[in-house]
Amino acid sequence: MTKLCLLLGLFCGLAGFVYGEGLDDALDRAGDALRLSSDDGQYAARLSGTLDLEAYALQQPAQGLLYTERRTLLNPRLSLFLDATAGERAYVFVQVRGDRGFDPSSDGLRVRADEYAARFAIVPDRSWSVQVGKFATVVGNWVKHHRSWEDPFITAPVPYNTLTPMWDGVPAESLDVLRHWAHFPPSRPTYEDMERQIPIVWGPSYATGVALLGRFERWSVDLEMKNASLSSRPETWDPSDALWKNPTVSGRIGYSPNVMWSMGLSFSDGVYLKPDAIALAREARSLSSYRQYVVGYDLAFAHHHLQVSAEAYATRFEVPGAGDLDALSYYLEASYRVAPQLTLALRWGELRYGHATDGAGESLSWGHDTSRIDFAPTWRLSAHLQLKLQYSLQHEEQSTQTWNHLGAAQLTLRF
Repeated sequence: MTKLCLLLGLFCGLAGFVYGEGLDDALDRAGDALRLSSDDGQYAARLSGTLDLEAYALQQPAQGLLYTERRTLLNPRLSLFLDATAGERAYVFVQVRGDRGFDPSSDGLRVRADEYAARFAIVPDRSWSVQVGKFATVVGNWVKHHRSWEDPFITAPVPYNTLTPMWDGVPAESLDVLRHWAHFPPSRPTYEDMERQIPIVWGPSYATGVALLGRFERWSVDLEMKNASLSSRPETWDPSDALWKNPTVSGRIGYSPNVMWSMGLSFSDGVYLKPDAIALAREARSLSSYRQYVVGYDLAFAHHHLQVSAEAYATRFEVPGAGDLDALSYYLEASYRVAPQLTLALRWGELRYGHATDGAGESLSWGHDTSRIDFAPTWRLSAHLQLKLQYSLQHEEQSTQTWNHLGAAQLTLRF
């Protein structure tokens, strides 16, 4: 708690110093200088970005996708975005990040291209487009506001960052093996488990592939074919020779009856096991025997200062030897702007596991049912600077560590 208070004091002092320096005008001028266009307006390009400084005070093992064995973690992140257009139909976007890993970790700083894709409108009114490259999934609605400036929280919702007992590097041969990986009492989880386990959806899932995007009247239809499943880890998202051998097909059908409401149905079908892991199976099997199916529903509402968002995902992992393993995860979040510069956000999420039959014929859960509540105030100090705090309390059933606390702070400079 002392370290967290010191970190919060440091963040508040840094925010006050930057804000007091009056950088808004300079950043506005820099933004104008980083925007180029041809005289006729047919070609345009813009470079923008965010500089984030995050601090975490956590219990071990940590909640979500925080890869450290320490009780505190400092994570700087520089994100650069390039958006370019050619004519009325062609659009290119690139996202490059420098940080300590796609998910915050204790590793050293590295530079990585998270997104690079080209989109081309195939009809004059741009209602249908084709997109090729490495980009965020079309599934769900959290991806639309997952970046630090737009997201009212620092960490992702439960379906996107809560690890299940499932491994992608070794095939599970039975329910008993999975329950061993889940560490039911008296067994205790370790940091090494985090490096092997996968969630239902891994963050925004910047996998490589092609997408068909449709927009007409109040409907949207998005389909994508990618090289990795929704649960796959970031190291598997880059282009590879195996791109089309076991593709993942996902999609979303959205409907917006008016400016306040939007909703959508999502689906996905892909292989969750890594290609080299199939050699570890006890019996000769193909990768297609280890599939992940996902069905999701999302809902969003916005009216004046209130924004509400919710998503629910039902997933099934096919595990030869253990059967079909099901799980259900959802979250509900609301944010309200109580003052011109202050927004308060509250989020509730759960992950519930289905049951399967073990070797003795007993029906047992294959994971720990998990609940989490997040509270986050955000101070928009200027058009370019914001300070965000978050407290999260997580509860796991049938676990050696029932309650888990997380405190976090994030200072974001946008340019």
